[in-house]
This record gives sequence, structure tokens and C-alpha cells, in this order.
Amino acid sequence: MLFAVRFHDKQDRPHVRQQQLRAHVDWLARHRDVILVGGSLRQQAGENPVGGLWLVEADSKPEIEQLIESDPFWIHGLRERCEILLWSKALPDKVLV
Repeated sequence: MLFAVRFHDKQDRPHVRQQQLRAHVDWLARHRDVILVGGSLRQQAGENPVGGLWLVEADSKPEIEQLIESDPFWIHGLRERCEILLWSKALPDKVLV
């Protein structure tokens, strides 16, 4: 199944993002078989991220929850909360990047 995972960051913790970014990106690379696409979200170009978005292929929400709990951004307290939503992809012939 495909899921969209929307992360909301704690706005008083941009230092955590800076400190853990390399570990987080390395962690994402190790889980690229499940996390198909990921990246930060911003209100405006050039501003600090307000959160992130992943597109994930997994069997269940609990599988994703377990994965999230091992992410350095989660472990070190950057994330305020997340939403895990089942995603019904339109245009099935369109390839994800």
C-alpha cells in the first residue's frame, strides 16, 4: 500500500535539524526500499522547514510508525507530530521520482 506521511516540526528546534541532517539523510538512504520519496516542506523559499513529507510503500501503518521511531529527527525531538494517510495515487502509469 502507498502512504503519505506528513511531519510537523517543533518550530523552536531548527538546531536539531542542522545537527541531525546528515544522520537523517543517511538513514533515509538505508530505507529507500520503503521511503520512495522524502523531503522538507517550507512556507516560502529560503525559510526554515516547517516539516517534511514522505511517500511510503508499506503493508501497514504500524510498520511506518516503527520506522519513524528509528529516524534521527524523531529520536532527537525535531518532530512535533506526524500524520500517516493512505494514499490513492492517480495516474498509475506516472512513475515516482
